[in-house]
Amino acid sequence: MNQNQELAVAQMRRAVHTLGSSTEGYGDITLIRFLVARSFDIDKAAKMFVQWQNWRTSFVPLNYIPQSEITNDLQHNKIFLQGLSAKGNPLVIVKVHRHIPNKDQLQFKKFVVHLLDKTIASGFRGKEIGNEKLVAVLDLQKLAYKNIDVRGMITGFQFLQDYYPERLAKCYLLHMPGFFVRVWRLVSRFLEKATLEKIVIASNEEERRALIRDIGVDALPEEYGGQAKLTLLQDFELKPLEEKL
Repeated sequence: MNQNQELAVAQMRRAVHTLGSSTEGYGDITLIRFLVARSFDIDKAAKMFVQWQNWRTSFVPLNYIPQSEITNDLQHNKIFLQGLSAKGNPLVIVKVHRHIPNKDQLQFKKFVVHLLDKTIASGFRGKEIGNEKLVAVLDLQKLAYKNIDVRGMITGFQFLQDYYPERLAKCYLLHMPGFFVRVWRLVSRFLEKATLEKIVIASNEEERRALIRDIGVDALPEEYGGQAKLTLLQDFELKPLEEKL
């Protein structure tokens, strides 16, 4: 961190304390994510951090979502966790045509948290540093109208924006069918500019080659030009942590 960042972190810690909360146990790098998400506005970053703490305490009291609470979404076998990309970011792939909108919105939200927590944790190298970012690939091939879930997509991206600030490195949309363009325009209205800038619609061969270069053949499955095998989210085993910051 540079001197300006160190000053901003110190000010944010005081602001969080003023709001009746604490930053004890959280490293500077974690706080930097909240500052970046709020353009280094100290008060807004502190407020966001406290809101995140309160949400985490109430929504994830165990600090994780058990698989037993999200069986409906897991049984569709639509999420794959692939290890680290060439740039060191955990890679998650979503086969959207396997998604069936969940009528139980609470359970779906828990599924989103489980997915994001496990994906981010797969990027830890013995311990959590605080600035780990994920790369997502949303594969829209074979998509049908029954798979369209506008509310679900908005929920996923809003959780990233509100509760996982600066955790998204890049999101690729592959094989987008023509009828989905209007759906994406609607979803995009709910996304912040910073989030939209990280989303790439890979619609031509050059963009797909760029995807292969950015992610790397070791993590990318064979069907996308890589050398890896698909690994279901529920089959991916996390390595134990040494410590948490």
